[in-house]
Amino acid sequence: MFAYLRLEARRTLRDPGFVIGGVAMPVVMYLLFTNLGENDGAWKTMAMVGMAAYGAVGSALSTGGAVAEDRGTGWLRQLAVTPMTPREVVLGRALTGSVTVLPAIAAVLAAGGLLNGVRLDAWQWAAIAVLLWLGSVPFTLLGLGNGYRLTPQTAGVANMVCNLGLSIVGGLWFPVDLFPAWLHSLSRWTPANRFAQLGTSVADGHAPAAGAVTVLTLWLLLFGAYAATSYRRAARTA
Repeated sequence: MFAYLRLEARRTLRDPGFVIGGVAMPVVMYLLFTNLGENDGAWKTMAMVGMAAYGAVGSALSTGGAVAEDRGTGWLRQLAVTPMTPREVVLGRALTGSVTVLPAIAAVLAAGGLLNGVRLDAWQWAAIAVLLWLGSVPFTLLGLGNGYRLTPQTAGVANMVCNLGLSIVGGLWFPVDLFPAWLHSLSRWTPANRFAQLGTSVADGHAPAAGAVTVLTLWLLLFGAYAATSYRRAARTA
């Protein structure tokens, strides 16, 4: 399984589309949003966490696009005859997604510290990176569910819609305080909003709230069930 993990991680990180869309775009958006007009240090810090989360969500979901392409080329049928169990195949893909979110997180955090003058303690930088890395797992599972269930074309569209929808409603682009009251309330139940809170809490100097961890865990279970169901369906028809 570890050989499979290395193969998939190398394939993803060598993809120009992933580098541009998953790593470069969040950095450009972060620098653009925080350098138009007058923006204080607090906004640059919160926006840094939000854009790092946005990049992580997009990178995690992109794993599903690769899965859909594998189904189209018959790679899933080849995996079915290997000694790996279905659980190992899904786990390998999930671990691949966990690896590929790291460049997006690191790039945005580096832009915040080196270009925007964000200042945090060393433990805060490390904790934000680790929490965003671990917290991206639900989105990897969502992408896998889409990839195992949909065609390459529709999976790509579905993942893009999921990325934009979750990121905007979750407040990764703009502060949720600017939302109407009904949307502000809805945002608190979205996985992206609670995902970003893992990092913003640390940036404020305290541990993530229990509510954020609880809501994100519920989404983890839901997306995990979706990915498992989609894989079993794809395996039957491969």
